[in-house]
Amino acid sequence: MIAGDGNGARKWAMLSSRKVYECNVFSVFERESRGPDGRVGRFAVMEAKDWAVVVPYVRTENGTSFLMVRQYRHGADEVSLEFPGGVVEPGEEPAHAAARELAEETGWVSARILHAGTVFPNPAIQDNHFHVFVALDPEPKVTRNLDSNEIIDAHLMPADEIRQKMGTGELRHALMVTALFLADKCVAALDEKPARQAES
Repeated sequence: MIAGDGNGARKWAMLSSRKVYECNVFSVFERESRGPDGRVGRFAVMEAKDWAVVVPYVRTENGTSFLMVRQYRHGADEVSLEFPGGVVEPGEEPAHAAARELAEETGWVSARILHAGTVFPNPAIQDNHFHVFVALDPEPKVTRNLDSNEIIDAHLMPADEIRQKMGTGELRHALMVTALFLADKCVAALDEKPARQAES
């Protein structure tokens, strides 16, 4: 340890929690908590539903493409190019939410939805999880079914172009950067497995 006394690895004890704001997307609570060294502080915490995103890998004659969606984001006041995704509804499995969002936003369906990882979007102030899935070889099979306030275009984009541009322009959604990292890691592990089996 370079600095500190070890208390950085210990949890705080919540003393009280009071809801101060609620909307259809999240609730904000003011919590009073006691630290491991005895100090007491007040903190704002957002309670929200989990989110699920799916990275669809589409094989074409020109190589692998990603099936992506383009939409306006009110917080950034900009158009964003993203992987399909949305809220995990109460009682819904994250994998089902990922498959549902893929179908609703693009009309494409995959028989192979794989879990690539689960992270906290922002553990400093949020309590929810962000679930990342991979969809292998999806195909257009159903009619899109967008929410009442969704205006979304679906695009097939060359995977290498997305990797190169990720983090710039329309591709600055931090959770999409995370999704791409976890998805590529998942797919790379799948590619390595047959190679290891062939060597044994």
